[in-house]
Order: sequence, then structure tokens, then C-alpha cells
Amino acid sequence: MSSASTLARTPVAPVVRSVPVEDAVPLVERLPRDGALSWVRRGEGIVGWGEAARLRVSGSDRFAEAARWWRQVCAGLRVDDRVGLPGSGPVAFGSFAFDDDGESVLVVPRVVMGRRGGRSWVTTTGTAPTLADVAAPAPPVGVAYSEGALSAVGWAEVVADAVERIGRGELDKVVLARDLLAVARNPIDPRWLLSRLTSRYPACWTFGVDGLIGATPEMLVRLEKGLVTSRVLAGTIRRTGDDPRDLALAASLARSSKDLEEHEYAVRSVAGALAAHCTGMNVPETPFVLHLPNVMHLATDVTGVLAGTGTALDLVAALHPTAAVCGTPTGAAHRLIAAVEGMDRGRYAGPVGWIDATGDGEWGIALRCAQIDPSDGRRVRLYAGCGVVAGSDPEAELAESLAKLVPMRDALSS
Repeated sequence: MSSASTLARTPVAPVVRSVPVEDAVPLVERLPRDGALSWVRRGEGIVGWGEAARLRVSGSDRFAEAARWWRQVCAGLRVDDRVGLPGSGPVAFGSFAFDDDGESVLVVPRVVMGRRGGRSWVTTTGTAPTLADVAAPAPPVGVAYSEGALSAVGWAEVVADAVERIGRGELDKVVLARDLLAVARNPIDPRWLLSRLTSRYPACWTFGVDGLIGATPEMLVRLEKGLVTSRVLAGTIRRTGDDPRDLALAASLARSSKDLEEHEYAVRSVAGALAAHCTGMNVPETPFVLHLPNVMHLATDVTGVLAGTGTALDLVAALHPTAAVCGTPTGAAHRLIAAVEGMDRGRYAGPVGWIDATGDGEWGIALRCAQIDPSDGRRVRLYAGCGVVAGSDPEAELAESLAKLVPMRDALSS
């Protein structure tokens, strides 16, 4: 395990102040280009900029170490919160690596702007800039795509091999991901991507943390005043754009034995992990179909009441990786991913979200996303993954991966 924190070098000021404001500007339009942080859904959520403190951490204990660091930060603050809503007061945005050896990050912004239930507020940490109009982002120019770690054909062959392994009883399910490289002629402005995603995928949580940008439909866990919620997605079908046909496809998805099996593994994974931390759990027996602009998913909302004094990061640690992004059994699926994917997932498929001073927060799974290259802002790597079970067809999984790449490809268009 290793970690690095800039807290000692750039100390968090002792006063964090949240005040109501009258502001109707879309949250992502308030962001400056550098250091943009985002967690927005249906026009509400929080965005941040500036940097009061940062933690970089890796290792199997990364969630616990991040939680300890955040408690230490909050213990040294004087808080003047005149808003009292989730996301007001001290907040840290975070994005965690899928694997233990990847780098994870928590960032405490100097400025946070939030909106919830029609109320808006601004949180400042120490001396922070006031709200100001910012220049509109420029679109990417001349974006060209190339294959990632595996070609489309090569990835389909990996899926076929996984299906054979499942048939031999080596495991029940594995989630295999692929990447795609995009290169523009100009540095890519993350705010352009955020704006496109919030407008086209309002039902998803549009996130931006340290160059990882995306719109995830999957809430890993929300903790709010003792109530725990997790939205599980597994089982996918691509939309056609023809409403009557899509309704028929949704009905076929709800009856698909292959997709229902994949979904059951994912729900069982989440419910089992939360059971040790919750009482009064509710796990619906039948999933519903979640309709998004490009795809439809089988979805189940699992809820419970927090037992004890755990935080959102404690629940994240218990849940990651779920069967929805890794497989079943977890160990066997994780080993197969490492052996055959041929790429480093980085923070793709890892938890992404925010935590406040009470320990409440919202954490999604970093899906439908892309990572801007920190050394070359013209380059961005897109990711997509698919759940593979005994009934999976490699060509169908490849088509599903293409559908899941659509949100980021559209966001990169001008």
C-alpha cells in the first residue's frame, strides 16, 4: 500500500462556509477549465474547482486509508453551514482504481456549487474566488479513433474463451472490458464532455474527477441520514430509436434467461455485501427495465438502514468490486480479467463520487467514461465492458460494447 497527500503542503483552511445563493445557471457551466469536478444528475448535484487538499492512495487498504484521511481533514475544520443539505459543508470528490495497485484520488475543492430541490448554494474553503462567468468550452477538433489493447476481433475471441471457461465450471460470470483510443488535434476541454453528457443523459450521474469523465447509470451506494440505496444494473440491450420496437425489445430483455441470470449474480453480490452493514433490507424479486437514450438495462434498487456508524466509504469498501463489474466468484473472475483483458483499467469500473463531513455521500461506478491523458490533453481513452455468462454470444457482446461506447463518442463530437 502507498499513499501521498498534499494536505501538509497545501493545508485546508480552518473555515468552510456554505451559504445559499440565487443562481439558475446549469452547474457545469459554472466550471473553469482547470480542475473541474462534477457529480450532476437531472440538473442537480455538486460541482467543484480549485484544490484545498488532495490524497493519492493505492493498495488493498485504499478505501480505509481514504476514510481515515478524510476524518482527519474534517476534524481540523470549523464549519459554517447555513444550507444543511446533502453535499453542503465540507465535501471531497473521489475516484478509486479498479485494482489494488492503481492510483486512487480524493480532492477537496476550494469552491463547491450545489443545487438540490430548487435550492442553490456555494461552499468555500478558506480564501476562494467568487463566482464569475467563464468562457464557454471549445469542442474537440478532428477526433480520430484507433483500437485499444485488443482489436474488436481479438476481444470477441477473448469473450468466446471466457464462455468456454464458464461452460467448464471455472466460474459463473466474468465482466470483460475493452478500450478505444481517441486523439484530437486540440487539447480536449473536460467541460465540453460534461456539458454534452448532462444534456444527453440527464438520468445518469455525470461525473468528472481528475480527468476521468463519464455518465454512469449505476449507483453503487448512496448513504443519506442512515438510509442506504444501491442501484444494480446487469443485462443490456441496445435501443433502435423506434419506440414500438424498443418496447418489444424491453419485454424480451425482461424475459431473457441469459440477462436475468447475469442480473441475479449482480443483485446477489450487492445484497450480500450490504447485509453485514444494514438492517431492514429490501431486495425486489423482479428487476425493472431502465430506459436510457442508447441502451436499456435490467435494474434493481436495493435499500436498507445503516447498522452502526459506518460511512459511505465503508460501504464502498464492502461492495467493490461487485459482480456487475467483475464477476462471480469474485476471485476467479478477477484473475481471468487480469489474464485476458490485456489492459490496465485504471479507475474505469471503480467507485466515483463524493463524501461529506457526516460520512454521507453518493458513489457510482465509473462506467460510460473516458480518461483524458494527463501528459497529453489531446488523447483520451474510452472504456466499455460486458457481462459474460454461459449463454453469451461473442458477437452480441461486441455489439453491446459498441453501444456502451456511444455516450463518450457522442460527447467527443462537435
